[in-house]
Amino acid sequence: MLNGLNVGMLTILVGLYGMTRTKNSVKMIMCLGVIGSGVILFFVSVGYVPGAGVPILGHQAEMVDPVPHTVMLTAIVIDLATTALGLALVYHLYNEFDTLDVTEYMEGD
Repeated sequence: MLNGLNVGMLTILVGLYGMTRTKNSVKMIMCLGVIGSGVILFFVSVGYVPGAGVPILGHQAEMVDPVPHTVMLTAIVIDLATTALGLALVYHLYNEFDTLDVTEYMEGD
């Protein structure tokens, strides 16, 4: 059965597979973003309670814990900043080496 937990884990695995199979640094950063999205989906799904209400109202017997959702909002901002920093580094590496291939960066001049 496909639920948020399973889809989140599958998305993380797809991102990990993409990072290990490519040598293009831009594709690696995009796969890192896919991993971040999978982690966010996984943790938001962990905090989901079927049939529960928001904790602000307080009239229901079961309430959803807002902490995982709040932490994932912070994770979205961190993921965005990490992606921007990585792309800036790749831009400077491309200007230096004229390639996006990671193996070329490791060889040096």
